[in-house]
Amino acid sequence: MSMATPSIVPAGHDQNVYLVVNSFGERGPSFVETDIHRTDFENTISDLISGEHSDPLRVVMFNTSEDRAADVSAHVADEILRRVSLAGDVVPRCLENFIDLHYGPERQLTLRLAGL
Repeated sequence: MSMATPSIVPAGHDQNVYLVVNSFGERGPSFVETDIHRTDFENTISDLISGEHSDPLRVVMFNTSEDRAADVSAHVADEILRRVSLAGDVVPRCLENFIDLHYGPERQLTLRLAGL
């Protein structure tokens, strides 16, 4: 009797999966446990902005059909800054180190044009 190992690849094989590496202080860095249905780009950005991660260090994208992985932290930092700027908000405190690390402390938020 052979028991197959269940796949860890989400339904639909051609997709990008985003996982956050968080610092846990003295325990060290680790990938954060994430609901498999929240590993897309939009949910990852939303979770970061809402403070779901206490001290994010990196975001790694895995493509399940191309067998590749990439550090997309700079792209994620750029997108967070764009969204925060458009909303007229400030960078959440829990993301300040992440943004500084991947975008730089000299970041400048985009100004919204009024009346357009």
